[in-house]
Amino acid sequence: MWSYIPPVRDMLFVIEELLKVRDDWTQIPRFAELDAETAPQILNEAGKFAVQNLAPINAPGDSQGCRYDEGSVTTPDGFAAAYQRYCSAGWPALACDPAEGGHGMPQILNAALYEMLFATNHGWSMYPALAHGAYECLRTHAPEHIKTVYLQKIVSGEWLTTMCLTEPQAGSDVGLVRTRAEPQLDGSYAVTGSKIFISGGDHDLTSNIVHLVLARLPDAPIGSKGISLFVVPKYVPEAQDFSRNAVHCDGIEKKMGIKGSATCVMNFNGARGWIIGEPHRGLAAMFVMMNSARLSVGLQGLGHAEMAYQNGCRYAAERPQMRAVLKPATTESSSRGGADPIAFQPAIRKILLTLRAFVEGERAMGYWCAHLLDIAEHHPDAARRTEAQDQVSLLTPIVKSFFTENGFVLSSAALQVWGGYGYIHEYGIEQSLRDSRIAMIYEGTNEIQAIDLLVRKVIGDGGKRFRTLLKTILGEATLCAATPGCEQLGDALKLVHDRLLLATGALIGGSAENPEHAYRVATDYLRLSGLTVIGSLWARAARIAGPRTSDAFYRTKMETAQFYFDYIFPETQLRIELINKRKCALPWVEAG
Repeated sequence: MWSYIPPVRDMLFVIEELLKVRDDWTQIPRFAELDAETAPQILNEAGKFAVQNLAPINAPGDSQGCRYDEGSVTTPDGFAAAYQRYCSAGWPALACDPAEGGHGMPQILNAALYEMLFATNHGWSMYPALAHGAYECLRTHAPEHIKTVYLQKIVSGEWLTTMCLTEPQAGSDVGLVRTRAEPQLDGSYAVTGSKIFISGGDHDLTSNIVHLVLARLPDAPIGSKGISLFVVPKYVPEAQDFSRNAVHCDGIEKKMGIKGSATCVMNFNGARGWIIGEPHRGLAAMFVMMNSARLSVGLQGLGHAEMAYQNGCRYAAERPQMRAVLKPATTESSSRGGADPIAFQPAIRKILLTLRAFVEGERAMGYWCAHLLDIAEHHPDAARRTEAQDQVSLLTPIVKSFFTENGFVLSSAALQVWGGYGYIHEYGIEQSLRDSRIAMIYEGTNEIQAIDLLVRKVIGDGGKRFRTLLKTILGEATLCAATPGCEQLGDALKLVHDRLLLATGALIGGSAENPEHAYRVATDYLRLSGLTVIGSLWARAARIAGPRTSDAFYRTKMETAQFYFDYIFPETQLRIELINKRKCALPWVEAG
């Protein structure tokens, strides 16, 4: 009942027509030789892998869950075999440097791969999802002897990785971390402490697990500035006998969703580790991994929304229930008492169109962010690299928070299409709803993302980077307003751009006088930013599709763009009003 068709046609529209990434690839030596067949081939093969290997074990993995026995975790049936096929096909190496055994493909293709993996099996995809971020972290900050031992094993998928930050008393506030690291005579460190909520902390997919652990050196100052980063393997490759390290899983959590992913309690009892980056600068090194993970988590929300949309459309087309008020003239009522498919009902159509507008808009935004990562790392022009990195720093918290909130909200909206059947496990949507909820919490809660965007990045630099993003949006609004058939969309986008610019200036100007205000409206500001960026991408899509509406694909694009501006984009006015309520205050809530 729950199935998936890889949306390759829309992915290629975003990559080749909306973003025109090939224009940038020709300027980047690493990608200059990629031909027009590369993206379609990779996307088609990735879609086949996801459909054939991951979709069939998604629901069974949810029902079976992981098993814990005396310190060891066994993943659901089929997970280990699927992972071996994943590695054999070379997927872990897709976007890694050829110097470390990678295929050197662009990040935008890796993003498309992971959208399909998350859509078909979120629980399984949690295991490899952190590997690329760990690879980037070690490649950027690790000493050469660590790179030599670990990088190729991670690139090949032979070893998987974890990110060990959270402790019982230290969630969003990592400055409260208590795990200790004592220097040893051989240059290693003895790491001691307990970490919780560690995804993939133990499993049966690989022969070794590489933990990246935040801990404190003996001379560490208090707070986040006293944290260092260490690589702590389950088995020590530096030892001649590849001996077991003093790191153990002490249990797994029973969770609301992603039950095929082992969420572990990990204890480090003087485990051997090696420092990554500079002492007391662990967060700076870890942020390389965390930023990669936040884009990945955003794609989880997109994957769930895509699945909810596809399956909701399929069910709505098959489920006859009462006569429709209006319906296409070419259709006939069902033989079941003259009933029509619920897809004809306005309430259901509105749900499904909302899903489609967000899914396709988010795909464009998420892939744009991934493409900017390629420019930031590989473009020969230093100015282009800097500008791209500035834009990534703004888009990443929006992608993480906006996509994951929508992933849950849209899955819930889609469940309504099934009615009572949606509440039943066998129909699939209730699992998607449960699985999607965690993405709003981990890798930095959505509230933390909003504060990061507004307080640290927008107000933090006086709006410099954000004004560059707004300039891009204004440019799209101007082009759209001058395009026949798109004028209304361009005018609406320009109006919101102008109001967002004014609101941003007021927030920056008033931050000293009323410092709490920015924290109070940060979630509204991030939501407004997400709606506006996606609005600019829908405006661009409308410009492309407008002259080609004789083709059903482009006609649907144009209709969806119009729907977005008619029914979704007006939410921007509400968010602007909430942001501008500077004289309002939140009352205190008494504890207990």
